[in-house]
Amino acid sequence: MSNMQQTTGYVYANELLQYRFSNDHPFNQMRLKLTTELLLDLGSLKPEHIITPRIATDEELSLIHSYDYIQAIRRASHGILNLQEAKKYGLDGDDTLQFRRMHQHSARIVGGALNLADAIMDKSVKNGCHLGGGLHHSLPGRANGFCIYNDVAITIAYLIKHYNQRVLCIDTDAHHGDGTQWSFYTEDQALIYSIHETGKFLFPGSGHYTERGNEQGFGYTVNIPLEPYTEDSSYLEVFKQTIEPIIASFKPDIIVSVHGVDVHYLDPLTHMSCTLNTLYQIPYIIKSLADTYTNGKVMMFGGGGYNIWKVVPRAWSHVFLALIEAPPPQGQLPSQWLEKWQPYATCTLPKHWQDDKENYIDIPREEEITATNLKHAQQVISWFK
Repeated sequence: MSNMQQTTGYVYANELLQYRFSNDHPFNQMRLKLTTELLLDLGSLKPEHIITPRIATDEELSLIHSYDYIQAIRRASHGILNLQEAKKYGLDGDDTLQFRRMHQHSARIVGGALNLADAIMDKSVKNGCHLGGGLHHSLPGRANGFCIYNDVAITIAYLIKHYNQRVLCIDTDAHHGDGTQWSFYTEDQALIYSIHETGKFLFPGSGHYTERGNEQGFGYTVNIPLEPYTEDSSYLEVFKQTIEPIIASFKPDIIVSVHGVDVHYLDPLTHMSCTLNTLYQIPYIIKSLADTYTNGKVMMFGGGGYNIWKVVPRAWSHVFLALIEAPPPQGQLPSQWLEKWQPYATCTLPKHWQDDKENYIDIPREEEITATNLKHAQQVISWFK
């Protein structure tokens, strides 16, 4: 990739779509295809942006995952994992299923992240995104929450080991990034920040603001749990108030962020009331923080997002657009994108970038929810003063 000093990397290959549990599973990588083609049709994504993923090595996977777990995933790839092992390694339920060649397809997601990390660190690109990644639930020895290998945690460990980086992880997925948190809970080279719907009613049930790390990692885990039905203004107020003092205190070398878009009110798996307005702003806020604190070094991952037609493509497009410093688009979506995908869609596709707030319900407890969120935010802020 020549002459790419000022270029943004975009990890993509059609093989990333092979990370697929079943045809009716809510985790559907077709959302990555939809987003990529939307950016292409918009004229923003160019061939020179593409970073092709590779298969991560066992040594790289072992930065986070145990040897026996990696071997179990290999056996599951060939359908020879017994029932006892499947239960032990989190592959016996309805959420995180075994599928053919799952090791290869999962390791490719990790390899894409590491290729992007290398490109940023050797200055081939200035920043980048890996929207097919963001599998932040996977634990060191157990599959969890649709996630086999934790590409986010492995990338953080890789940046620490190979480049001696202080890494700030900003996770804005509606679900708490438990796998990433527990992977670094006793470490001080990475700070793991997660703003998410409270675990009182949502998987994985963790992420209370009192979870702050242990041993030398105490204070390097920050959780901002938000009440169900949190809407735009409360979310953005809490996010902005908490992230700035944290990044100023930690002084990272690079930011790794997770952009699950399941805080949207149309997401079928969560209970939040945000609109595209919040999802559009988040990557621009993080890009600005990177410009101020890390000399522009930032890697943005995908994550959750289960309304693949009405929410994910428009929201994730703004991740890449923020990185290339393009203004948020206005008006109608590209007609060629609408014409191509409407025949396949399970609903009428939105025709414009703006959120029409279809079926949005005003929350009667808005003031109470906002006050609770702000109370927790102030508690967290006090630790960094």
